[in-house]
Amino acid sequence: MLQFIKRWLPSSDKSGKTPPALEELRAWAERRDLPLRPVRDGGGVVVEGRVGGTAWRLEWGPAQRAYVVGHEVRWRAELDFGSDWQLLVLNRALQEAMERAVFQQYVEGVQTQIDDQTPPEMRWLVMFPKLNGAELGVLRETYAACGNGKSQLQHWLEGPLTKSLAALSLPEQHPLVLMIGRGRLVLRTQLNDTDEAQIEALRRLFETALREARRVAEQDASLPQPAPSTQPSLWSASTLPREEPRD
Repeated sequence: MLQFIKRWLPSSDKSGKTPPALEELRAWAERRDLPLRPVRDGGGVVVEGRVGGTAWRLEWGPAQRAYVVGHEVRWRAELDFGSDWQLLVLNRALQEAMERAVFQQYVEGVQTQIDDQTPPEMRWLVMFPKLNGAELGVLRETYAACGNGKSQLQHWLEGPLTKSLAALSLPEQHPLVLMIGRGRLVLRTQLNDTDEAQIEALRRLFETALREARRVAEQDASLPQPAPSTQPSLWSASTLPREEPRD
C-alpha cells in the first residue's frame, strides 16, 4: 500500500553534494526575489509567493508518496472557496499504476476496506466517476480526471488549465497530481534533476489551476453541488469503476 512517509532526509546525498534540483530551486527563487528557507534541520526547503490575493507555498524534499522516486515538489494554496470540492487530475501512467495497485490490494488480496493510510488520490480514483475521453478532449491520451463534482471538474478544465496541462513537458513516468480537497489546491510531482524552465512551467500550471478554480467558484451557484464526504469506504470487486473508452 502506498504510505505517507512522515520524514525529511538531509538535503545532500552521501557524497555531500547538493541535489541538482535544490540548486535550480535556489537560482529560480533568487531570480524572482522569492524567499527560500530550509526546514527541519536542512531536510528540505520552502519557497513562498502569491498570485493575486492568494498566498502559495512550495515545498521540496524527500518524497512523501511512495509513487514518487527520490525528491518531490509540492505547491499548495489554501482556498477560501470550494470547501466541498474533491477534484483530481493526474497523468495517465500514474492512474494506471494506482488502479493496478488497488486491484492487487483489495481484489486479489480479498481486502474490502480502504483505510486512512491510503492516499486520497487513490481513494478518489475508486470512489468518484472519471471524465471520459470526449470530456477530457486533448488531454485524453495523457491525463485522467475524477471528482465528486463533475460539473466543477469539467469547468475547471476548460480553456487555460487544459492548455497548461497539454503544454507541460515531463518524462512519461514522472507522476503528476493536481487536486483540490479540504479547501486546498495541491500540485505534486517528482523533482530530482531539473532546470529553472521546468520549475517555472510548474509554477505557471499551479497558478493557472488556482485562477481557474476561483473562476469556477464564482460561477458555482449555478452548478450541481458535490457530495461533501470522502471517508474511507467499503466496496466489492463488482463495484470497481471501469475505465471508460477513450474517444
